[in-house]
Amino acid sequence: MSRVSCVSLGQTAAGTIGGGGDGTVTVIDEKTVMSDSDELSLDDMFELLEQIIPEGYLVEIVGGNISMSPRRNAHYQNIRRMTRAIEDHFGLDVKLTSDVRIDFPGAKNGFCPDLAKLRDDADQDDAGRWRYQDVEFVAEVISKDTAANDYGPKKDVYAMAGVPVYLIVDPYSGECHLFTLREDRTYDDGRTVKFGNPVEMTDTVMGMVLPTDRFVRR
Repeated sequence: MSRVSCVSLGQTAAGTIGGGGDGTVTVIDEKTVMSDSDELSLDDMFELLEQIIPEGYLVEIVGGNISMSPRRNAHYQNIRRMTRAIEDHFGLDVKLTSDVRIDFPGAKNGFCPDLAKLRDDADQDDAGRWRYQDVEFVAEVISKDTAANDYGPKKDVYAMAGVPVYLIVDPYSGECHLFTLREDRTYDDGRTVKFGNPVEMTDTVMGMVLPTDRFVRR
């Protein structure tokens, strides 16, 4: 079973962070990556992480905490199937991102959603990043290590940011959980759909039905 550990900069050799390939997820509190006198910005933190994180790991900053998890087959296959279904519905020119950094409101929230659909007229900002205000749909494929974030603080931030539709894909339970935004910028109680049944989103900004019959379980 994967474990969660905390490290300081003095422990950030690639072998330590990677956990020797055993599926370790490292969470680094922002205090461990601060200089002597200045708090690091999101850009500084990501630049530092690019130098020390081994290939094959997804890294995010959630509320100032840095977390990473290894990419697994079920994760990739389910993102692939969702991407194909969305492209089939909207066309190949639909604006989709996967594991691409988008900065969300709140204290140091640099997320890399597993899949995000943007408005047709979305443009990148001066730094070459997509704006959270243009995100219409987010899907996260959870792992045992990321579930707490995906069901908790990230869900709250997506709602605060005004993301209309949030889908959690759980390959362990074989379920999808669909949340839609209310007027008070919180999500509703959600709908649970078991793998094999379609996720009905025709009453949302997505306007489509997402098939799950080929979703991969763990």
